[in-house]
Amino acid sequence: MSSCSTTTIMAEDDGGRTAITAVHPDIIQTLILTKLDGPTLMSASFASLQLQNLCSDDELWRKFCNSSWPSTSDPLIKNAVAAFPSGHRSLFSDSFPSITHNEPKPITGNNSKQYFPSPELISAVDIHFEGNLLYSKVLTNETESGWFMSSPFRIELLGHKEIVPTPVKFDGEDGNRKLELQKMKLSWILIDPSRNRAVNVSSLNPVSVQRHWLTGELKVRYSTVMGSGAGEGLVQCGIVVTCEGKEGGELHVREVSMQIEDMDGKVLCGKDSLVILQEVIEGGRKKRKENEEKENYENFLELKKKWKENKQKKEKKLDMMCIASGITILISFWSLIVFGSRSNGSYFS
Repeated sequence: MSSCSTTTIMAEDDGGRTAITAVHPDIIQTLILTKLDGPTLMSASFASLQLQNLCSDDELWRKFCNSSWPSTSDPLIKNAVAAFPSGHRSLFSDSFPSITHNEPKPITGNNSKQYFPSPELISAVDIHFEGNLLYSKVLTNETESGWFMSSPFRIELLGHKEIVPTPVKFDGEDGNRKLELQKMKLSWILIDPSRNRAVNVSSLNPVSVQRHWLTGELKVRYSTVMGSGAGEGLVQCGIVVTCEGKEGGELHVREVSMQIEDMDGKVLCGKDSLVILQEVIEGGRKKRKENEEKENYENFLELKKKWKENKQKKEKKLDMMCIASGITILISFWSLIVFGSRSNGSYFS
């Protein structure tokens, strides 16, 4: 429906006719624009000045945002989005596309002042399964305390003993359960109220579903690869959904967490994570491509493996140099003792 409506409008414009301007604006806004999806509506806004004005209605974009991400209907999100340059349209343009994977600049000298901590981050999270909403939540995390800055950056979505039921049956083959969980979509929008910007740090679709060898839990991972704040290698913002269940019952979500890891698998602290997230929030966006985030994650794992191998080679080379230096020093020391004793006419006297 969206492509048909857009095609009709553009065909009339190319033919030089003014049929679209003859249609009452209320009809366009209520019967045409509301039938478009977000990206098509964004494209339609560039077709003409009239459409640009009609597409700038915040109520129209609010409905799109609430439909795509039910968590954005929360009063906390509404208050934050009200300060955005173009309201819900800004939220959509920030959160719908994927981020570009540019390397952030290191914090040195002249550009160090641009990195200032945000007082808080707001998370708007939605989990869907086959188009149906499973769970939606909004939470706020303070980011100014010394404890946050120095501790590993990790956001836990669910409360203590809180679980989320899923329609996936625990019965059957393990492979079938993994295939079913591939249908689970997750959106995690981070909003920075101090900058009036937002970013979706989730890959939306799982990049992997693995079974824990000991507990039998299923780990559904969503990942976005980005540049490191130190300008060294890459990092991944990983979101892990932990599912468990019993024979004869249904799988349920027991844990949902988000953290940022470097090439060594180390979880970054709050301060380093804020630097990276600030770059991502203020950085560019691009159109999402199918399976792109999964490919980026697989490439990240390959680079991580090579990074580890190169690091081990460097450490091994350094160890050999240290051993060689130690042996050289030891030989020199004993040679000094031996020749010094000979010059005095006796050994160890």
